[in-house]
Amino acid sequence: MKVAFATQDLKRVDAHFGWAKNIAIYDLSAEGHQFLEAVQFEGDLQEDGNEDKLAPKLDAIKDCAILYVAAIGGSGAARVVAQGIHPMKVPQPEPIVDLLGKLQEVLKGVPPPWLRKVLAKETKGTERSFDFEEDEEVKHA
Repeated sequence: MKVAFATQDLKRVDAHFGWAKNIAIYDLSAEGHQFLEAVQFEGDLQEDGNEDKLAPKLDAIKDCAILYVAAIGGSGAARVVAQGIHPMKVPQPEPIVDLLGKLQEVLKGVPPPWLRKVLAKETKGTERSFDFEEDEEVKHA
């Protein structure tokens, strides 16, 4: 699944979603993570009160399942959730690699209900195959 991080320095989650200079995007699984891209935002998009500043950020995270932020306004949070993305607020700046590690450990165990829902959406459309012959052999054994 893809995870996005609002960041000023590309190392820590240390930015308000609307004012973030960068959105770092990673691909994450129980086996590991991989940096995909950093989307940078500058100029007029950073102005306070500019609601349009959210549109390019929302577009940048559209394929992500989770968004980590230091802070997010009500309007931004509503728009993120409307896109089916789960916003996560960190209480103080935290290294992105630490958050990825923690999330990876959660994926290895029994994820909480909200994350199971996210994962179910991620695998939706993935075909599952069942080998019924194997089941038959077990019944006859």
